[in-house]
Amino acid sequence: MARITAVIDIGSNSARMVVFERTSRFGFHLLKEIKSKVRISEGAYENGGALQEEAMQRALFALDGFLSIAKGYKARKILCVATSAVRDAPNKSEFLARVKQNTGLCIKVIDGPKEAHFGAVAALNMLKIDDAITVDIGGGSTEMALIKNGKIEDLISLNLGTVRLKELVFDKSLPIDEAVKFVQAELSRVPNHFKTKTVIGIGGTNRALANAIMAMSDYPVDTLHGFEFSLDENLDFMDALIASKVGKLKNFKIKPERYDVIREGALIIRSIIDKVGADKMIASGVGVREGAFLSDLLRNQNGKFPKNFSPSLKSLLDRFGSSEESIRQICKVSKQLFEALKGVHKLSDAELFYLDTAAKLLNIGIHLNFYSHRYHSHYLILNNLDYGFTHLDKLIISSIVKYHGKKFSGLDDDEFSSILRVHTERIKWLSTILSIAEALVVDRSGVRMDISFEGGMIFVKTAGNTYLSDEKLKALLKGSGINYRLERF
Repeated sequence: MARITAVIDIGSNSARMVVFERTSRFGFHLLKEIKSKVRISEGAYENGGALQEEAMQRALFALDGFLSIAKGYKARKILCVATSAVRDAPNKSEFLARVKQNTGLCIKVIDGPKEAHFGAVAALNMLKIDDAITVDIGGGSTEMALIKNGKIEDLISLNLGTVRLKELVFDKSLPIDEAVKFVQAELSRVPNHFKTKTVIGIGGTNRALANAIMAMSDYPVDTLHGFEFSLDENLDFMDALIASKVGKLKNFKIKPERYDVIREGALIIRSIIDKVGADKMIASGVGVREGAFLSDLLRNQNGKFPKNFSPSLKSLLDRFGSSEESIRQICKVSKQLFEALKGVHKLSDAELFYLDTAAKLLNIGIHLNFYSHRYHSHYLILNNLDYGFTHLDKLIISSIVKYHGKKFSGLDDDEFSSILRVHTERIKWLSTILSIAEALVVDRSGVRMDISFEGGMIFVKTAGNTYLSDEKLKALLKGSGINYRLERF
């Protein structure tokens, strides 16, 4: 696969492009994301689905601009898909030919199930989920995928979208009951086995709703992807939004560019929530574009990353990792210490996930500045460890890294303290264990160590000179109540 890949998605409401750079076989990161509110479906639903001239011209201009950007990034592969509005248009052949003639771009028109599949592939690989239903609300259609035990079980595409609903109902100033009837009629096609407690919200409507809820609740993490919220606590918000006048939408923290279709989208997702019985929603920052990219990247992997693989973690290590042998040793020694100290820290084995990830990433900030590398590592983790990690995962791992290498005296009173305060004890122990491991490995990468804990004392048997480790451990553990003894084989 090409090192730089651009993916374009021509939706009914917006056209978007992402540019990814591969850093290794499965590691990658986002270089660019851009969208244009092309609204290619504008006027189509009132005219038998036919794409209108002005809308097609906007799309041509946007695609030409996208291709210039992709060329600037030296993209060697460009994938372009079109969804509901184009696939339903009786004049789609004319549009596809004009695009090919004017830009040289070949558009692949995907059907509803394939669109749902791409969204599910993106969610499965880039969110921490096993059982859920993805709901991708677009301008012309809504796609749903049933995920059970980490596998895509079923797919459905509905002729239900924000622009379609706007033009056929809302723009005609019909009573809200008519919109509800329209939505419910289409939702009757959803099979009864589409039941879940967790909905994955994909697409502009769901992103807008999640952003509004984050803003209304003063949520401290400035990342949409992976944001989880209770539906029971926010259904009244959705109901009020649906009933609101356009001029009042600013009170709901909705961005102005979403005013024209947010009520329609909110009605659709609100109705689906009731239909599937969900009580939690996870916002997804990925969808069709990422699904198309991953389907290409993982074409020999059945569309899934290897077990326990994270592309974000791999990309960070590819770009900023160093001293690979030293890191492997720190991971090994950290686990030995964790096992030896189980009777003291009383943490479950599940915490090893946090410790191991933090151990791998503890020094990535050195590439920015050695003297402040803990804080740079913390920042890089917090802002890059997105795919396959929850927000709490990121906060805990970045905090372990931030506080390692020094005496732990409590969490800083920062914007994340409201979430992390209840996790203070686990962060203290995990950062302390990581600090001890780093001190033990300081000058003996690859050297065997036997670690045990008896009578309040950590015993470490190792080979070679222990002078630097002893010096670091004395400073680190002074007054901590943790004693140690270094012995040579």
